Amino acid sequence: MKSKGKIAFAMVLFVVAAFILTLKILTPSPVNIYIQGSETEKIDTGLDSFSLADVVVMLTAMAVICISAMYLLFFDSVDANTLRGENAGDAILNDRRKRWQEISKTLKNDEQMIYEMVINSDGIIEQSEIVEMTGFSKSNVSRILDLLESRGLVERKRRGMGNIVLLR
Repeated sequence: MKSKGKIAFAMVLFVVAAFILTLKILTPSPVNIYIQGSETEKIDTGLDSFSLADVVVMLTAMAVICISAMYLLFFDSVDANTLRGENAGDAILNDRRKRWQEISKTLKNDEQMIYEMVINSDGIIEQSEIVEMTGFSKSNVSRILDLLESRGLVERKRRGMGNIVLLR
């Protein structure tokens, strides 16, 4: 099950268990006393109590709430990459790299080539380097970067006489 599915499942469990717990707490069973004699008489004491089944349901709901809350708060923030020994920065970079690779597949040939150059240079490269590596003209590289920038995939920052290209 993917991470988003696990989060959604934990949220649903949390909400359902909280609803059941609230429902049980707000509706305890009334305590009635039956006196048996010549006629059976029922006396309503006005007291409310929880049956053993109510207590078991409430304890189970509380356990589910605690477990799902702990998962949502703590466990999910530690992803599989971190558990394998990578630090958080590398894990984030790897996740972004996967997303960028998926985006790259949707681009046209020239756009894809330049986008992958930026990815392979760890998300930052000088625009002049792209011109040198691709052999494209400066205007062609600039036009392709304009398209990528309009899609929100890259960002250009002015540095001295040139630009640096950053992944978003």
